[in-house]
Amino acid sequence: VDLDTAKKELEEFIPHVRNISDSSIRKMAGRDLARFKEFKKQGIAIKFGRFTKKENEQLQKNIKEFLSITGIDSAEKLFFTWRYPGEKETISRLKVEHQFCAKISEGIPRPWRLIYYRARKIFDPNNYKGRYTKEEKEKLKKYHALHGNNWKKISELMSRSNLSVAMKFSEIKSPINYGPWSREEIQKLKLAVKEVMKRRLEMEDGSSPSSLGEPNGDLLLKREQLCQQLPWTEIETKVGSRYWRQCKQKW
Repeated sequence: VDLDTAKKELEEFIPHVRNISDSSIRKMAGRDLARFKEFKKQGIAIKFGRFTKKENEQLQKNIKEFLSITGIDSAEKLFFTWRYPGEKETISRLKVEHQFCAKISEGIPRPWRLIYYRARKIFDPNNYKGRYTKEEKEKLKKYHALHGNNWKKISELMSRSNLSVAMKFSEIKSPINYGPWSREEIQKLKLAVKEVMKRRLEMEDGSSPSSLGEPNGDLLLKREQLCQQLPWTEIETKVGSRYWRQCKQKW
């Protein structure tokens, strides 16, 4: 399918698809378009936002079946192959031979990319290691001083997930306010979200800021775009007085 045709066909399922980069559209045409059409025949709409219990169970079932077919002994090896350099070549070959992309997305009416990110979160054992000890917090501050925001490097040093170390560091460094939100804080939160959304749209389709919204400067966005995978640690920095979980909850 050529790029223009892919955009036109995908737009039926993802109205904001023309704001997505050409490379991402090509990937979606290969991974998602046929799936989307099949779901349409079944009367099932494509979904965004929080995964349901049923979807999580289907994803876990898909992964279990894929592991059984390939003989790979853990989901971690599928999604974090770089942690197993000695097996990387074999794992990569098996993923291609047994259609990894198609298999893990079976029965889940969502873009493949969202399914993949969800699976990485579920199957990363470093995501679920409990509270940080005082010693771990000190190590995190030391490693950040050495490596900056290289969360992949820091996660390796601490045996915690990238997301975990990034979020915990944001909590440690922020001057936290635990009281009611002031009008000024709410305004900062709105502006922070607007800034990151504007930058995201500019990066995805190369548009200038003036072409992304209305004359008064407001952005034209779909509702799901305002809730989906926002960079909360960055938003926290812009707000300044609240940590990321407070920002996310308030939003």
